[in-house]
This record gives sequence, structure tokens and C-alpha cells, in this order.
Amino acid sequence: MAQAPLYLDYAATTPVDDRVIESMLACMGRHSHFGNPASSGHAFGQAARELVEQARQQVATQVGAAPHDLVWTSGATESNNLALKGVAQGIGQPGHLVTSALEHKAVLDTVAELERQGWAVTRLAPDAQGLIQPEAVQAALREDTRLVSLMAVNNELGTVTDFARIGLLVRAHGALLHVDAAQAVGKVKIELGQQAVDLMSFSAHKAYGPKGIGALYVGPRARSVLRSQMHGGGHEGGLRSGTLATHQIVGMGSAFALAGTPGDSEYLRIQALALRLRQGLLAIAGVSLNGCAEQRIPHTLNLHIDAQGFNSAALASELALSTTSACNSASNAASHVLLALGLDERQARNSVRISLGRYSDEAQVDKAIAVFQSVVQTASAALW
Repeated sequence: MAQAPLYLDYAATTPVDDRVIESMLACMGRHSHFGNPASSGHAFGQAARELVEQARQQVATQVGAAPHDLVWTSGATESNNLALKGVAQGIGQPGHLVTSALEHKAVLDTVAELERQGWAVTRLAPDAQGLIQPEAVQAALREDTRLVSLMAVNNELGTVTDFARIGLLVRAHGALLHVDAAQAVGKVKIELGQQAVDLMSFSAHKAYGPKGIGALYVGPRARSVLRSQMHGGGHEGGLRSGTLATHQIVGMGSAFALAGTPGDSEYLRIQALALRLRQGLLAIAGVSLNGCAEQRIPHTLNLHIDAQGFNSAALASELALSTTSACNSASNAASHVLLALGLDERQARNSVRISLGRYSDEAQVDKAIAVFQSVVQTASAALW
């Protein structure tokens, strides 16, 4: 049996932590807390409800929010849709929305739908470093700007947006700020009680939790405007109807409780691994970094390989990494993020994303460097 490739695609999804699995199993099966959290009339439902609220508190603690400001969803894609469409419907008439060309498809496609409904949209281009600067956001604000939507950490580049500073500008203008934070938990400072953010999207499976569960932070300024996109029972304060999946919610709470904070020992360990990986790969002729070298999380690297004979498929047998983001994989299109960064079609297709995580180690980093070196050298030699 062929050996499985080394996993270097944590930005696409993380494995579920064993401790998270254990917490989820306590909610599954007839001898566990399997009750419907909405069935408050008996002990089974009450026990499930207590676990749901405990998980809500765990997520709230991680992001510095009040528990009652969190709405459970199926993931960041649904959270993004609820935030953008919900605000648009609540406002009642089309206005102006600011986003960027670097956003995840869950935001870009939702914004395109609002545009079809009459909203005016400004899609900011990044600067030369792949960053959306606060000054660019401020310059794009108009009298009719009602909403700004930007991601905290770019899923392809690993670059960080200064959403806290942007939030102050947006709030002073009187608009709402939505932040897609799917890639940010445990990697950048999120303190929603102190930051000028009105809506923030989260996903469990980017933080060692299960797929299919996420949350949307709905701050006080957005609460009165937001309109539900799912109806049928009035769950989650009327913002998201549907029977709550106790085991997934508990898994997300457990994962966020284990997520850590920027600068803690686990973060520093990955930072050291990333530096080792980055230095080793950039020492290979023809390999360069896409995006800002400083304003970024250490976990994610996006690299361009300038070798005429290079084919990213040659890496796939030994390294599980991304040649585009998972949101683009169905269409096999070149990365819209890299194209927005200024790369041409060939350069974008000759770029790969490597992302490290909780189970990465030095031996894996050294193997990745060796595989890269071998593939790039082979590609270059093939032209002679």
C-alpha cells in the first residue's frame, strides 16, 4: 500500500482533535446527551441545552464576545450569507457595499447576488504586498455605504487585514463591518468586546473541530438590522431556525476552548517551524513568496515556483498541499487571489499553498523542503 502524502493543507481543513472527538461522543448514542436542546420540558432536552450553552460560552470566551451575541450556523459560508444578505434585507433598500478582490468565494458570490439585487459594490484591489489597507477602505466609503465585508486572514496568502483599525473608520462613517474570521481563530487577536466589528463569521473545521458547524457574531449595532435567512421555529433568537446539532456544537466549543491565543507556546512552535520551512524553500532557486512577508500568520505560506517545467501535480504524491483554495477547486480556475495580486495566469498556476498546524513537526518540514528541492530541480533539468 502506498504511503499517504504528508499533510500540509491545514488551511483547507484541520483534523478533529482527539479531545474534541471525545466531547462529541458524549452527545451521541442512547446512553449520552442525545436529547433535542429545544425540548425543555424534560431532563434529556435540558441536558442537551446546557451543553449547547456551555459551548456558546467557550466560543464567546475565545473571541471576547458576549455568549448571547453568537448564532450557531453550519459554517462560515452560511455565516457570511446570513451576515450580508441579512443586513441587506434589514436595510430594505439597496445601498453601497465595500469588499475586496481577495475575499473567499462565500463572500464574493454573496456580494455578486446583492449586486444583482441593486446594491452598488466596490471591490478593493490589494496593494503590492497583497494587503487591504485601512486608507483604501476609507477612500472607498461613500455617503450611501451601508456595509463593509473583509476577511481577517486571507485563506490563500496567510496575510492579515487590520480589521480593528478598519472597524474604527467604518463605525465613524456609520456603516457596519463584517469580518470573515474562518482562518483567524487562535492566530490573531480577536476581542469583539473591544473591537469595532459588528458581524464576524467562524468555522469549527479550521480550528480542529468538526465540519458542518460554525457561528456568526452579531453585535448590538447589527442585531436590530439583521434578518433571518432560515425560517421555521424561531431558534437562535429568531435568526437561524433548525434543530441544533448538539454534538457538532459541543465539538466547536471544545475546539475553540483548545485553540489558544497568538503568542502562546503552540503558536510560537508553529512560528519556528514556519520559519524553518520558509527559509528552506526560499533558498531553492526560482521559489518566491506571494504576499506580504511580515503582516501574516506563520501557519500559511503561498509560494510561486518560477521553473518552466514545473507542474504542481509532481508534488502531490508526497505532499498534500493546495494548488488553489478549496473554494476554487471545483472550477479548476487559477486563484482569483493570486490574479488580484498581479500574477499572470501561468504564475498563478505555478503557485502552491502550504499550511502547517497542530500536528506538524520538524521532520515533516525537512521532508517538505527536500521534496520541493527535488521536484524543482527535476523540472529545471528537464528543459536542458
